[in-house]
Amino acid sequence: MGQRFIHILNVPNLDLLGVREPEIYGRDTLADVKAACLRELDGTGVGLIFRQTNAEHEMVGWLHEARIGAFGIVINPAAFSYAGYSVLDALKMCDCPIIEVHLSNIHRREEEWRSRSIMTRSVTAMISGMGVDGYALAVRHMLRIDRRNAA
Repeated sequence: MGQRFIHILNVPNLDLLGVREPEIYGRDTLADVKAACLRELDGTGVGLIFRQTNAEHEMVGWLHEARIGAFGIVINPAAFSYAGYSVLDALKMCDCPIIEVHLSNIHRREEEWRSRSIMTRSVTAMISGMGVDGYALAVRHMLRIDRRNAA
């Protein structure tokens, strides 16, 4: 069996992380997130596929690629959380652990609709409100899941 990968998938507007509403999302960039995740994976033999798109169809294609044999998926569905049914359906086809990450605590946001992510129907776990640290925590948890399953 070849190297397995954690797919970290980021969706609309996260290409502007660090400059878009820093009072909510912080000043770290996706490059900072990727570096933190790579540190978590250092020496584990697990690879990283790190992507961002503003296009729903592209996200669905990436989930189709990851659906069989991925080590795990960490997804920040952002705005797709509320209406991305094609993303939800693609997640349901995946055979690996999936962790949904939100930078802000979606349950404390002003807009009530932000607290109702449809993605929770298909994910293993959700991390919300830990800022960019949530990504590294998700990667660390994926590694623990794998160790427990191997024991």
